[in-house]
Amino acid sequence: MLNDERGRTLTFRQYRSAAEEVAAGLAALGVHAGTVVSWQLPTSIEAMVLLAALARLGAVQNPIIPVLRDREVRFITRQAGAELFVVPGVFRNVDYGAMAERIAGEIGFAVHVTGLAGDPASAHGSFGLSLPAGDPTTLPPPPVGDRGLTTWIYYTSGTTADPKGARHSDLSVMATSNGACEVGGFGPDDVSIAASPTTHIGGVMLLTVGLRSGCRHAVVDTWDPVRTPLFASRQGITVLRGAGPMLGVYIEAQRTHGEEPLFPDLRYCLSGGAPLPPGTSEDARDVLGGLGALSSWGLTEFAVATCPPPDRPEMVHVGVGPVVPHVSLRVVGPDGRDCGIGEEGELCAKGPQLMLGYVDPSLDVDAFDEHGYFRTGDLGLIDEQGYVHVTGRLKEIIIRNGENISARQVELALLEHPGIADCAVIGLPDDHTGERCVAVIAPTDDRADSPLTLAEVAAHCRAEGLAVFKTPEQLEIVDEIPRNDLGKAQKPALKARFTAP
Repeated sequence: MLNDERGRTLTFRQYRSAAEEVAAGLAALGVHAGTVVSWQLPTSIEAMVLLAALARLGAVQNPIIPVLRDREVRFITRQAGAELFVVPGVFRNVDYGAMAERIAGEIGFAVHVTGLAGDPASAHGSFGLSLPAGDPTTLPPPPVGDRGLTTWIYYTSGTTADPKGARHSDLSVMATSNGACEVGGFGPDDVSIAASPTTHIGGVMLLTVGLRSGCRHAVVDTWDPVRTPLFASRQGITVLRGAGPMLGVYIEAQRTHGEEPLFPDLRYCLSGGAPLPPGTSEDARDVLGGLGALSSWGLTEFAVATCPPPDRPEMVHVGVGPVVPHVSLRVVGPDGRDCGIGEEGELCAKGPQLMLGYVDPSLDVDAFDEHGYFRTGDLGLIDEQGYVHVTGRLKEIIIRNGENISARQVELALLEHPGIADCAVIGLPDDHTGERCVAVIAPTDDRADSPLTLAEVAAHCRAEGLAVFKTPEQLEIVDEIPRNDLGKAQKPALKARFTAP
């Protein structure tokens, strides 16, 4: 079922046994049905087992992506009502244990430090995992009854300064696998790579795909542009998953490697989370082999709404595919009417993978229409073939390496700098990351003789507690930010001005 770079493996039977051992260990720490457990582990076998162990107990789990730091983690754990926070100690030079203890001192939850995946000193139980372990015979009976209760809380940056918590049930998170299983044709002979954060909703989607199809996932906890493609090449990969920048790395690795295929068994590549850069799908087909890169579409609130069927190779490069089974999609114009074929409007979705609502119920008012459809904030259209095309965003977010960055959140942090009079944060196209975060700044008069630098701006953002991936990568200095009569920054004009010809 699972294997990793350290040579560890788990069969499906072993996975169940490991999850029950860890569930017993967590129960000894006081975790039971309804306990809110936040966790921030890297992509690893431990993370996959923890998912199932918490579900076995009926806990409410709140996965947090590892790139988030004090500011976001403090907000998330406080709003979610965390009672226990599971972290990996020091990982990639970040002391998650120290951060957790700092926040716990303010909020009052318990902290459990797991150690690092594959570290013998932190290994427990029959399977040597860096997780608590106990006797499965001491477990209470599995949860029964209505599995439509809130048992998962995923946070997304969305369009607000603070993250938004999307409440999901066991049923809705498992339904995220419908696209891969019912359209993508995953089966027991497939091997996929798990290199994206397990703490995204895509993590439980991958897990459920494995449980439903019998496929194997090769797990990578630290993405490396040199090592990861070579590890993947030894796994017999049939479906290569990753955001556009990741697929670009695999393509370049094959070009560097030469004519011998790195992935001779590859059926197709699968991407989601952000539009693929132009030509990526064709490059994947021509360089890596297989059908090319299939692009799906979805959000944390409604994951994997579309998926191109690989049995229609002539349509692989068209849009983001049709909606997956059991999903209904409306394209709604500015006047609230349903758009016709080929007409652009806001994409609104309803289906089994739809979240139950936000943790902050005040956000639900604008999130759903009168028919219960989720307003995605994405613009798009449906063509004559029934394929969906995502054409833009109503929501003001920047998607960098598949991660959402709230422009407003970065702007609020920048405005705390004494040398910044006004600012606007925009996303510009980037061949490697999809989009890059650009800070357009009007400095105060007293900074005329000592211009702001990108390093100073980046250090300020880190001091304000922003996650590293949200830090601006490009700085543009202007005399003033162009604004309309209502005071809104004219960002299309700024994007046009600073986009390279």
